[in-house]
Amino acid sequence: MASKTNFVDPKVMDYIGSHSLRESALLAELRAETARLPEAMMQVPPEEGQFLALLVQATGAKRCLEIGTFTGYSALAVALALPADGRIICCDVSEAWTGMARRYWERAGVAAKIDLRIAPALQTIEALLAGGEAGQFDFVFIDADKPNYLAYYEGALKLVRRGGIIAFDNTLWSGAVADAKDQSDNTRALRALNDALHRDERVSLSLLPLGDGVTLALKR
Repeated sequence: MASKTNFVDPKVMDYIGSHSLRESALLAELRAETARLPEAMMQVPPEEGQFLALLVQATGAKRCLEIGTFTGYSALAVALALPADGRIICCDVSEAWTGMARRYWERAGVAAKIDLRIAPALQTIEALLAGGEAGQFDFVFIDADKPNYLAYYEGALKLVRRGGIIAFDNTLWSGAVADAKDQSDNTRALRALNDALHRDERVSLSLLPLGDGVTLALKR
């Protein structure tokens, strides 16, 4: 829903940005081009992209999966953080949005690290599982259609190894998940995910007020 961190005072966010953010010129250019699209609010903020990259580096991830790629900002941040032999599979259904992504991946020199699959993500997950990829991924980032989040989670949990991380975007949904009056489909889907994750003993869990809410689930 949001392309900025919603839950921190703007002055504090400015301070965080000036004392933490190391956004490359190319990432900034991609973010600026995306900002001209009507759907620009779907893009992760730069501090979240940097956080995802740090997770990949900290865990030594080599095999990653992204569900929902849009114009490729988060995939680019992750690909830049991966080692030379690292790879990320990106799932999306839009040739137009990912066409922009491809241009920036090529310019950054990371296109060979990125395997873009244009198809419904659940089909791609099923194909990976059928191909013997269960337990073979280190990191999964889910940022796609909210009603399918629980299904994406169950698929990702099968694909990720023990000790691997699944990250979810938009889990606070501009605070709407805490507003009982909001009964929209997306809000209800995110509440269902948050409730399910909280009960799920298969993972260790943390929900962070970063971006529009980022939840990390570590497979036990």
